[in-house]
Amino acid sequence: MRIILIRHGDPNYKKDGLTEKGIREARLLSDRTAEWKDITAIYCSPYGRAQETAAYSLKRMKKEAVTLPWLHEFDFCIDDPVTGRHGVPWDLMPEYWTEIPEMYGKQSWRETEIYRSNPALLPAYDDICQNLDELLSSYGYKRYHNYYRTGRTETPDAQDTTIVCFCHLGIILVMLSHLLGISPAVLLHSFYIAPTSVTVLATEERIPGSASFRVQVMGDTSHLRFGNEPVSASGYFTDTFSL
Repeated sequence: MRIILIRHGDPNYKKDGLTEKGIREARLLSDRTAEWKDITAIYCSPYGRAQETAAYSLKRMKKEAVTLPWLHEFDFCIDDPVTGRHGVPWDLMPEYWTEIPEMYGKQSWRETEIYRSNPALLPAYDDICQNLDELLSSYGYKRYHNYYRTGRTETPDAQDTTIVCFCHLGIILVMLSHLLGISPAVLLHSFYIAPTSVTVLATEERIPGSASFRVQVMGDTSHLRFGNEPVSASGYFTDTFSL
């Protein structure tokens, strides 16, 4: 199985849509997605910026997307104890979060005071993980501890199922934390995926019936380079480097 995660284009958060740059990015992305073959299904966040980004690709691919309510941004706000900012549960100052050892554990992050300060946050994380596992189960991949079991009796020769999700930076990193067994605090603070970037995971199924996800590409923006469009720094605190 292959999962392709796409962040929306450069956002206009006030109107929950795309900026003019974001529209250019979405169009360049559609040049890329139009070449993709054998896509099993496409899913999309209910938020406008993701829907608008997906629309350009869906038109070129002549496909429709299923809107999944739980694919919305992981926007369960917290109060930053250093800056006083009330906002998304990341972008915390390094002198704060890196001094908390529990932040680095795939389970212990849940015990930190900051992530318990919003009582909706942990249940929301668990809901995303459950919904993701239910989606994968519908394709025959059932979670067992920290990997997945399938009903296969033979190792597949190729990735025969490919799903695409148009969504957001935060929830993409949250889903990766679940699939890879990494603390979301580490991913949210240490990785940046640019608008319209493409992240690809695939299952390695070396033993029939057993599958684990591995990242092939993370945050790829080559379609922007081919179109001479600079990489957006939306959600980033330094200059982007266009590969």
